Amino acid sequence: MNTSKRLAPVLRTGLIAGTLASVASTAALMLCGRREAGSAVAPTNATSHWLWGEQALQVYRPTLRHTALGYATHHASAIFWALLYAWLHTERRPPQSVPAALASAGAATAVACTIDYTITPRRLTPGFEHHLSKGSMAVVYGLFAVGLAAGCLLAQRGRE
Repeated sequence: MNTSKRLAPVLRTGLIAGTLASVASTAALMLCGRREAGSAVAPTNATSHWLWGEQALQVYRPTLRHTALGYATHHASAIFWALLYAWLHTERRPPQSVPAALASAGAATAVACTIDYTITPRRLTPGFEHHLSKGSMAVVYGLFAVGLAAGCLLAQRGRE
């Protein structure tokens, strides 16, 4: 199989899965942020700290500067992790079952979380950990995994 034929399904799967993972985890960020930080957007705003520094951690209202950049950063990160996941799983035959997809997406998400908080430089960490408890972080990453699995299954169905 030539490279472009191999890359097309990986890119398609990565974009679909990354988008669903981003949307699902952002919904969790908003709900948990509202409950724990008193702001639905503070955790997303904090993600913009890679550019705006510590000041981004103190912004509790929606702004183009922090909220839009924070979401774009989170979304790009989700696409990145989804592309890696898709590269490993797109050619799988037979296609994954729902439980297998959830398990492998959970494992991939655990790797992403571990890298986010161990070897990633502090300035490039997600930032929402400044507003959320560990329990809420687990919910955010759990919904990221669900979105990743759902996106991969959806892309897989589109190829059958």
